Amino acid sequence: MAAVAYAVVPATAAKMAGCSSENLAKTESMIEAMADGEGKIVAQKEVAQAQEAMLGGKMSVCAMHLSKAMHASAVK
Repeated sequence: MAAVAYAVVPATAAKMAGCSSENLAKTESMIEAMADGEGKIVAQKEVAQAQEAMLGGKMSVCAMHLSKAMHASAVK
């Protein structure tokens, strides 16, 4: 079942958070406004991984990490 979830997540993430410089900037702004804590650290790591994937041309991987960062920034 985990294999099915991993196969579906990138496609879903690509629809939720397109990998673009604009979306990365918006997400980084949201994270900056967060209170310091574990959620902020997780979100920052996801943004860094999204940027790395974007630079490598892996747009679906970028979108997945960007989506995770957005979710981490929304969790309180």
